[in-house]
Amino acid sequence: MLLNTLVIQTFPSTDYGFHGHLLVTQTGIITGFCLTAANGSEREALWDFVPSIKGLLIGDKGYLSAPLKAELQQYGIQLATPCRSNMQDLPSPNYLKLLQRTRRLLETVIGQLSERFSIEKLWPRDLWHLISRLNPKLLAHTVCYWLNRHSPDPLQFQFLVSP
Repeated sequence: MLLNTLVIQTFPSTDYGFHGHLLVTQTGIITGFCLTAANGSEREALWDFVPSIKGLLIGDKGYLSAPLKAELQQYGIQLATPCRSNMQDLPSPNYLKLLQRTRRLLETVIGQLSERFSIEKLWPRDLWHLISRLNPKLLAHTVCYWLNRHSPDPLQFQFLVSP
């Protein structure tokens, strides 16, 4: 499973927003989504996903924490995060390449949600409108993946609909 955060802006007259936290499989299917306040911690949202995660979880640098990693191991979750340049005991270059390749998949999913489905700018005035605009976009991404599932790269959505 892959976990990352994207920013969702609210109605333009306000100065606050939300962070959307995505849980994605290694093939690119969105399996979980959580909303938190923009000023909240990414690590707090992680606990909403813990019951549905087994095995390896790849997160971004916001999840880099030795105590968090140890706590997740009690639940049978191995947390892998990118390394900072000043860290000692860097993993092998092959592991770093695998981690980078897997993270690129997650960035592809977030890019599709941002560019094709405009998920970052929903401009809702209340929570009900936010959810009612957000859910169809997440469902549309899943439907596009399902329609394209037999192609060599199911995340290539540009061939599904011509402009």
